[in-house]
Amino acid sequence: MRLDRQILCRIVWTLLPALPALAQDRTDMKQIMDRLDRLERENDGLREELRTLRAELQAAPAPDAGEALAVQENRIAELAQTKVEASQRFPIRLTGMALANAFINSKQNGGVDDPTIAYLGRGNATGGATWRQSIIGLDYRGPQTFGGGTVRGSLFMDFFGATDQPNNELVRIRTAAIAVDWKSQTLMVGQDKPIFSPRNPDSLAQVGVAALAGSGNLWFWEPQARFEQRFKLGDEFTLRAQAGVVQTSEFLANVPASYAASLERYRPGAEGRFEIAFASPSGVKMEIAPGFHYSQTHIAGTSVPSNVASLDWLIGLGDRVELTGAAYTGQDLASFGLGAIRQGFTVLGPGNVLAIHAKGGWSQLTLGATSRLSFHLFAGINDGRNRDILFGDIAYNHSFGGNFYYHLAPNVILSIEGVQARTNYLGPGLRLNNHYDLAIAYLF
Repeated sequence: MRLDRQILCRIVWTLLPALPALAQDRTDMKQIMDRLDRLERENDGLREELRTLRAELQAAPAPDAGEALAVQENRIAELAQTKVEASQRFPIRLTGMALANAFINSKQNGGVDDPTIAYLGRGNATGGATWRQSIIGLDYRGPQTFGGGTVRGSLFMDFFGATDQPNNELVRIRTAAIAVDWKSQTLMVGQDKPIFSPRNPDSLAQVGVAALAGSGNLWFWEPQARFEQRFKLGDEFTLRAQAGVVQTSEFLANVPASYAASLERYRPGAEGRFEIAFASPSGVKMEIAPGFHYSQTHIAGTSVPSNVASLDWLIGLGDRVELTGAAYTGQDLASFGLGAIRQGFTVLGPGNVLAIHAKGGWSQLTLGATSRLSFHLFAGINDGRNRDILFGDIAYNHSFGGNFYYHLAPNVILSIEGVQARTNYLGPGLRLNNHYDLAIAYLF
């Protein structure tokens, strides 16, 4: 019995140092169990919320197919824009259009794939196919510069350069720009359409040469430097004023061979445009803009004034109906290259040159049938004053036609177009040429 007591005492004395730690372990264990209980209650709450959410989703109506398609198309369109990085580590956006055209011309085509007039000589009907109107563009955004302005720029090219060999098309610069944008001002140096004539009809058949060129659309790209000032006139009206200097392209003018060497190929000019725009919350928008051009042509030892007064417009009634166009009057329009009839003046002798007065314009009606299908109807004319021209010159050139765009996908467009050019020559009379085109474009 004494032995048992001795053993028991030894056991007690041995365990006494461990009793505080045992008590601490019991306290920690209680805290752990309390925490597990709290987590279990929170999990039960989350399970209940998940059951409620599932029930609400099952009871909700299915999303509208049209809305789902629109969202999907927008996402695909965004993914179709490929971004690359420049050596200066500024983001550059690669954009453009792979464009395939198959076309047929009637017999007054003059041997040109994309005629803008009906030629005097009657030849053979022609047809063909080409990718040369495809466009590659780079669009970039730079850092902020002086005055808080943001630098941006662009360069667009196609394969419409002159060549006589198939599958050996030359790359050509279409438009280019380096600009600085401030809150209400922009300063741009580049190559673009005339400042007073910024609009174009919609066409996938006439891309290398703009639709209605020579029939009222003064489109030719010209080097320029321009400044733009924007004014906010209330919630719905804005005013945009543009002015700048340009370089004209005189070398395409129709000049007698004996005076060709006396023509200065490039001349400076001044242009301006002043646009008043209205946009309502209901989707109605209106833009109207007067403009001007002034320069001089140097030929045969004299100066010929080239001036234009213009008016362009846009009227949009929601997403379905839109009317655009431009009108002008002036003299010596040959300085706009392929955008005008090449006859801008008549050389009567040394120091005796007569400017050809002309007026014209174009208009287009756009009808949106669905979100995928739209129709474009357009017409234009350039009418020269008969007493300023010689026998055999073009008295007027009138073109009209139309096309439709159908989006096979958000960035794939199918188009069929038909245009007739009606060219009246002083003396020989009227000539007609028809141009038909099937195009498919992949936008990237």
